[in-house]
Amino acid sequence: MRTKLTKIFRMMKTRKKTRTIHVGDVPVGGRNPVVVQSMTKTDTADAASTVKQIRALESSGCEIIRLAVPDMSAAKTLNTIKKAVRIPMIADIHFDWRLALEAIRQGIDGLRINPGNIGARWKVGEVVRAAADKGIPIRIGVNAGSLEKDLLRKYGHPTPAALVESAGKHIQILEDLGFRDIKVSLKASDVLKTVGAYRLFSKQYDYPLHIGISEAGPPSTGIVKSSVGIGILLSEGIGDTVRVSLTADPREEVRVAYAILASLGLRQKGVNIVSCPTCGRCRIDMKKLVAKVENKVKYLDKPITVAVMGCVVNGPGEAREADVGIAGSGGRGILFKKGEIIKTLSEEELLGELLKEIKAI
Repeated sequence: MRTKLTKIFRMMKTRKKTRTIHVGDVPVGGRNPVVVQSMTKTDTADAASTVKQIRALESSGCEIIRLAVPDMSAAKTLNTIKKAVRIPMIADIHFDWRLALEAIRQGIDGLRINPGNIGARWKVGEVVRAAADKGIPIRIGVNAGSLEKDLLRKYGHPTPAALVESAGKHIQILEDLGFRDIKVSLKASDVLKTVGAYRLFSKQYDYPLHIGISEAGPPSTGIVKSSVGIGILLSEGIGDTVRVSLTADPREEVRVAYAILASLGLRQKGVNIVSCPTCGRCRIDMKKLVAKVENKVKYLDKPITVAVMGCVVNGPGEAREADVGIAGSGGRGILFKKGEIIKTLSEEELLGELLKEIKAI
């Protein structure tokens, strides 16, 4: 498996070297690993529920968490939440500069704001000075759905060039204030528009990029859109942090993000399942068996590859690179490691024995 991943990595373009910033103790950009983020889906003012969700995300491998801060009650809860979790927190704020100042006072590790929409220049200046004093980076988050009216008039609709020009305006505001601890995102729900915007921006700037497809949708379609868009960008060396935006449990966002990174040989965290699509030789209920295995290992933090195959004859050979696997046919099956058969089992024993081996690794 490692050899295959190395070959894939060599085929990809060299990762673009961007500036390095720090969100809490997590380095972002430069030659650092691509960081996996998610966003809480609880009411931030409900500290108990928010802490519970963040802890679950921590266990799933989430490395930075973003929280919506729509009002002062949410802002004043941030320190309580921060004390109860381990990963850095980013406050997502729109329009109200006072919320940004309160989030900084509460000890937030990063801000997601657009300087052009949080008020007069002096208000932006206060936020920037407070962030600089605490070493807090700012993410400029450009979104196709909230593009400035003058840019919509100029371009007609949110084109990649319009998104990049919007980002440039916000960047200029911060640079004029002497602030360069910046990360940028340029998201749309359209895959090609998003890819085009990131490509264009990457040619013009060296700020680290947070990549993803905005409002990707439910898992059935959102995983496809996110995998295509994020995968294209990462394969071209673009992207320093990633979030998969799904209408689903945020742990699913983290799982899919790591699956995308693993498929490109960039990161592997959690169990990678290899399973055959089945054919006329299959004599076991593969769909049911694979679903059970996936459910059991979904959120395990074990960087291993597990194979579930429906043919005893070809299974171990086709999945010889897997750390451990099972193959069944006609009421019988085998357990194998690295392509070598280690045990013959009844069909009913396959799942239990596989889980024992995974636990033992």
